[in-house]
Amino acid sequence: MLYWDHAATTPPYKEVVETMAEIMNQYYGNPSALHQAGEDAAKLLKRAREVCAGTLNVKSSEIVFTSGATEGNNIAIKGVAMHYRSRGQHIITTKTEHPSVYECCRQLESLGWEITYVPVDEYGVVDPLQVASVIRKDTVLVSIMHVNNETGAVQPLDEIGKLVKEKNSRTLFHVDGVQGFGKLSVSLKDWKVDLYTLSAHKFKGPKGAGILYVQQGIKLFPLLAGGSQENGQRPGTENVASAVAVAKAMRLAQERQEPFYDKIGKLRNLLLNEIRSIPDFVLNSSEKGAPHIVHFSYPGLKPEVLVHTLEELGMLVSTKSACSSRNSEPSRVLQAMGKDKEIAASGIRISMGWEHTDDDMNRLVIALRQSADKLRPLSAKRG
Repeated sequence: MLYWDHAATTPPYKEVVETMAEIMNQYYGNPSALHQAGEDAAKLLKRAREVCAGTLNVKSSEIVFTSGATEGNNIAIKGVAMHYRSRGQHIITTKTEHPSVYECCRQLESLGWEITYVPVDEYGVVDPLQVASVIRKDTVLVSIMHVNNETGAVQPLDEIGKLVKEKNSRTLFHVDGVQGFGKLSVSLKDWKVDLYTLSAHKFKGPKGAGILYVQQGIKLFPLLAGGSQENGQRPGTENVASAVAVAKAMRLAQERQEPFYDKIGKLRNLLLNEIRSIPDFVLNSSEKGAPHIVHFSYPGLKPEVLVHTLEELGMLVSTKSACSSRNSEPSRVLQAMGKDKEIAASGIRISMGWEHTDDDMNRLVIALRQSADKLRPLSAKRG
């Protein structure tokens, strides 16, 4: 079996697994405890925070350990909304955000906040000027992802961040960086980012672990009441082993980002050309997308039929994103890009990882062609 679903989750680095096991076995003390076992755990947690901060070129005091990006996005968006509601109750995002941002905004909308959902173009990219045009005096937050988790569309964060601060210097800028880190270069300072979320299992770290960057001076209303851990933003005993594993995965992913881009980018270009050559397929990703994600549709066919056909040929791919793949509704992201319902309801995502080779890609292409030929009669009947 060849695994082509790295946007959903990645196989962890061997070094990360070994490090996490070592910490769990030997450094099990509560980092808040005053005895030696607690102090040893606290030192490891401190060092992990420093490593995470170093990879992002920020201060260690600005790193909050979380259970992943869903929690991080909720802490950031709701934390800002609640703490700064005296400034205003207007938030800006896009129509193609991950559910952990989109549904978070929908929830706030039901509670009285006003949300502006900025549209995207046919490639899934938002116009920075359009974002700036809807910023108001009472806009407390702009939340826009780095890379779309379904199509791989890359947002122009440097332009957006600059325009946000020019239009209203008090408006905070949040970025969901889940699909970008380790694949593309990241510069929070150049992008004028105030809050940034990551999930470790997207870059070969452990599941259930991530970080939230909160720029110094920004206050967030804590969603959980409890102790003072993580600067009061996330009370509860810290998961030291996960924190250390996150730090290790971040360091390795950063070190390997450029060779990853070069290697996987070439495979992606090959796959894009092959998908264009298959008459039944409709390509939804653009050439300018992130190096690891390719999205296409097979109109007239339920996507799970193609998924299972490819699985029989040894290829594991996905429909939509993992967070919504069991939902049979047409893709909200593709519809926002102007795709018709038939295309939006038949999407397939292929996402690559460091381990993939030219031979793997050749096998995938053969499987795609065989599947298209096998399923063409079914597609024609539905059409």
